[in-house]
Amino acid sequence: MVMITFIQPDGVEKTLDVEVGTTLMTAAVDNAVDGIQGDCGGACSCATCHCYIDDGYKDKIPAAEDVELSMIDFAIDPQPNSRLGCQVQVTEALEGMVVKLPESQY
Repeated sequence: MVMITFIQPDGVEKTLDVEVGTTLMTAAVDNAVDGIQGDCGGACSCATCHCYIDDGYKDKIPAAEDVELSMIDFAIDPQPNSRLGCQVQVTEALEGMVVKLPESQY
């Protein structure tokens, strides 16, 4: 298990023990993290699992592929550290990662 902390725009934090191999989106949806809808179920065909990856962990996950980057273009307030949670698989290297959530997914 890997500890991941999700932070709401208002500063409310929720720390989860996430099984290795799970995506950030699945972990958030399964644990009722407000702000992650995952409407497409992880098919990378929406942007309702948009999140911001802490800079210290950006190099510990594979770079976003073109399809993900295209979907991020439709997200509200994309940033250089924006990712879709459905495309980020949890590994042991992500222990302690902080994931910030945007004001809105729509």
